[in-house]
Amino acid sequence: MIDVTQKLWNFCNTLRDEGIGYGRYIEQLTYLLFLKMAHEKGVDIPKGYNWASLLQVKGTDLVKHYEEILKELPRHNGISADVFAGARNECRERVTVRKLRDLINGIDWSALDVDVKGEAYEGLLQKLAEEEKGAGQYFTPRPVIRAIVQVMDPKPSEGIHDPACGTGGFLIGAYEHIMKKTHDGADLTREQRTFLRKKAFSGCEIVLETKRLAMMNLYLHEVEGDIYYGDALSEGPHAGKRYDIIMTNPPFGVKSGGEAPVRSDFVVKTANKQLNFVQHVMNVLKVGQRAAMVVPDNVLFEDNAGREIRRILLEDFNLHTILRLPIGTFMPYANAKANVIFFRKGQPTKEVWVYDLRTNIDTIAKKNKLTSDHFKEFVESYKPSKDGNPNLASRKASERFRKFTREEIEKKRSYNLDITWIKDKSIDDSELPDPEVLATDATEKMQAAISELNDLIEVLNKNNRR
Repeated sequence: MIDVTQKLWNFCNTLRDEGIGYGRYIEQLTYLLFLKMAHEKGVDIPKGYNWASLLQVKGTDLVKHYEEILKELPRHNGISADVFAGARNECRERVTVRKLRDLINGIDWSALDVDVKGEAYEGLLQKLAEEEKGAGQYFTPRPVIRAIVQVMDPKPSEGIHDPACGTGGFLIGAYEHIMKKTHDGADLTREQRTFLRKKAFSGCEIVLETKRLAMMNLYLHEVEGDIYYGDALSEGPHAGKRYDIIMTNPPFGVKSGGEAPVRSDFVVKTANKQLNFVQHVMNVLKVGQRAAMVVPDNVLFEDNAGREIRRILLEDFNLHTILRLPIGTFMPYANAKANVIFFRKGQPTKEVWVYDLRTNIDTIAKKNKLTSDHFKEFVESYKPSKDGNPNLASRKASERFRKFTREEIEKKRSYNLDITWIKDKSIDDSELPDPEVLATDATEKMQAAISELNDLIEVLNKNNRR
């Protein structure tokens, strides 16, 4: 697997000298890789626009024919239309197209194990997130995904959804978890295997190029996914569907323009993206089913709209677990302190368990990388039951794991869920936190204040229109 990934990535470095960045390289790689795999699998691609036709073209006609393929395939139905939607050729030199074509052609992809193909592509996506500024917003660290998937424990008959799917990390993680627990699918019936590979996975993605990467990521894992191209927070057919399991890491920030999304099913109007994603997940989750969401700290403490959404969450959902993630979890992709909230729809919250994986934990950095070992104790403490929901009665409190009653959260904390109790050993009366930590805290509070101001402006504008 390392050889395949390294081979693909080494060629990217060659293309950089021609002005083609990481993201564009992976796009061109995706087009050609799909054509090659479709050829090996016998997928129906229009004659004259398939892999064989690309191999036959010589000389100066190569770039022209490649561009004809990119233009033609979006017009056809099926996965090829999704992969090639909006496709453009970024390799203007025929020698570049030829080298990339020959690179793909030199690997027998059908002979590679599914895990090898998938990990090779995921390796490229991770490198993209690390190397290209802004790309990391679509890439959730894999140790985080693995920990969430492990405790959520998706089943082969459940529909799994990510409304901000990026490159498909949560969907792939869920598929790999199910395959591992069923001995690579050997324990599944034919109907279960068909459902798992063709109907189980879905998502939303607002960036067309990223949707393409997600489709290819699933395809390399031999899974078909229904990925909706558009804003999950807008009205659309996706908003009327319901799902068994939702696992997601929505983008941070305020909606562009500071306006609240137009959604008739949103009870609370706010421009805060994270709060609206919480509302969206609350709405599209099936009754009795479960969700896990990555959210920044401000979702847990923001007043007004934030407090109201948390009140609804506690009344109509069982918000049973909050995981406080280590500082630097999303670096170098994003500089924000974040948490994972776990909840079940259809029953009120009685108690919230908080696992503090942040206080007195070294900041995640290049010299202290995030690994699955960071989450080992949390996963053991979570105590999932056979239906995927936690067995709260079997949980035991520890230094990092404590429960808080709903009454305590409502009356003593006024619905503030930004809960800490461990004394920070790095801070005493004469010592301040690192400047980076102070800057992050100030940024989060500023974003929360801006979000509240936008909500106030929205209310004032409505009153003026009346």
